[in-house]
Amino acid sequence: MARRRVGLWLVGAFGGVGTTITVGLAAMAKGLSDQTGLTTDLPAFRDLPLPAPGDFVVGGHEIRETSFAASAEEFREASGVLDAEWLRACRDELAAATARVRPAPRYGLSPTVAKLGDWGADQTTATARAAVDRIAADLDAFVKAEKVDHLIVLNVSSTEPPFEIDARHESLAALEKALDQTGDAVLPSSALYAMAAFRGGHTYLNFTPSLGGSFPAAHELAAKTGALYAGKDGKTGETLMKTVLAPMFAARNFQVMSWVGHNIFGNRDGIVLDDPANKASKVKTKDKVITEILGYKPASVVTIEYVPGMGDWKTAWDHIHFKGFLGTKMALQFTWQGCDSLLAAPLGVDLARLADLEKRRGGKGLMLHLSCFFKGPEGDPENNFAKQFARLEAYVAKVKTEAR
Repeated sequence: MARRRVGLWLVGAFGGVGTTITVGLAAMAKGLSDQTGLTTDLPAFRDLPLPAPGDFVVGGHEIRETSFAASAEEFREASGVLDAEWLRACRDELAAATARVRPAPRYGLSPTVAKLGDWGADQTTATARAAVDRIAADLDAFVKAEKVDHLIVLNVSSTEPPFEIDARHESLAALEKALDQTGDAVLPSSALYAMAAFRGGHTYLNFTPSLGGSFPAAHELAAKTGALYAGKDGKTGETLMKTVLAPMFAARNFQVMSWVGHNIFGNRDGIVLDDPANKASKVKTKDKVITEILGYKPASVVTIEYVPGMGDWKTAWDHIHFKGFLGTKMALQFTWQGCDSLLAAPLGVDLARLADLEKRRGGKGLMLHLSCFFKGPEGDPENNFAKQFARLEAYVAKVKTEAR
């Protein structure tokens, strides 16, 4: 019996996260690495009919003309991660995936992101409709050429500046009229991919804090075609710690007076987030979780600073000042150090595996049970990690009950 083929279309394919996902899938499929770091490798998930690493077919869009092999080698040299023997062993798989990456439309890119590469600059589209049409054509060609059973579009591209939606985005009919407008972008790049995915009934996962499919017209289109979606902004490091620790303060009835977090890291994402406009999107999702969990807003500071020499390594220092019994003021401090892409990539794989499970079950629309993977889970004000994970566990139990 033929294995199910799951297409994984990476937006920002040759970036750190996209490259790590592609190397990771190939290495796991060859048995070079175990599945440590994958939530879906926990005992509770192992009996589910999830796609194996070798069941994924990787393609994508990119603005930089390079390859997965070159990106992985650059990543290895700059950050000291990824085993050189693995890269040699996976040479053919990386080359095949590279051949399936297409130049991305440049419509809707922020100026800072646009400077990172000019692949496809000669194929500029003047309108949002033309850009969506081009993306949709690339997705359709990929599905046909690779005989894909389920296509998942995973946005792991650079963070965009905040995008304010208006009346044009409130309904599909209004947006259809606006898609042919020229001048200022009707949609940012991340939303173009959501619209193209939803048009084809494909799954869209937004791992970034960018707009993506988080607006009414996109939701209407997804409902019309039965597309699945989830997002946004993968919860990988410092914010993961916040959503674990903040419930503790709330449960003990400690009053958090201030929560200060300083983040430093390198890589291209650091270059993009060095732009205050792009940084604003990331700071918003990193900062709001404390207020959502505590029920009040303490004084807070979130900084993100680019330090080129750190490569993909990230350090976060947090200082939490709180008041306890009899007004006694105390403090907790922690340091989080991790390799950004190695923290994010397994979550991308987990999301894709669980989205495929939901597709096989006939699911449609927003996948709320995936909220534990995101800083700003769409449609879900709950950011307590333990409660979010309990919801995922309940979903898994339900799936297993239905299968009996």
